[in-house]
Amino acid sequence: MNTSKRSDAEQNHARILAAARAALAESSDATLNSIAKRAGVGQGTMYRHFPNREALLVAVYHQDIREVIDAAPALLAANPPFEALRRWFDRLAAYGRIKHGVAQAVEAATRADLSTTYYREVADVITLLLDAGKADGTVRQDVDADEVLLLVGFLWRMDNHDWEARSAHLLDLVLDALRRPERT
Repeated sequence: MNTSKRSDAEQNHARILAAARAALAESSDATLNSIAKRAGVGQGTMYRHFPNREALLVAVYHQDIREVIDAAPALLAANPPFEALRRWFDRLAAYGRIKHGVAQAVEAATRADLSTTYYREVADVITLLLDAGKADGTVRQDVDADEVLLLVGFLWRMDNHDWEARSAHLLDLVLDALRRPERT
């Protein structure tokens, strides 16, 4: 395969994923046809990259969680540790909302929870953020990543009723629990 064909295929793949992400954010019922139109590709191109809707959904969620994981070091470099932790949780919450919206389709495609694929990487990122907060004195010393993941598990179980306000409030409660108490 020559380089220009490979480049075109990579661009089509990226456009399809971007279109799918946008379409799924609007409606978990987005069809392959509507996503192909949005991406500006034909049905043949769509099916060469993703043979069915479930394969496309899985690819979108793998890309999304990879972006959440990879965001932590940059957030930590640009913000104080506790703020980086909050911003990372906001990204995790956005991922949780999208995943929740089409979880049945993803589970039907994979028959396994995608979070198990990335659990250790997510825990490692949370450990990185917690350790930075512990080092600067803003995070309690007695918490670990596994406990934090248990605390934020609500992100995948909430219904869509007032999701943004409720998840933001619950994340505030989690962060308050993680904050090192002021000494008197």
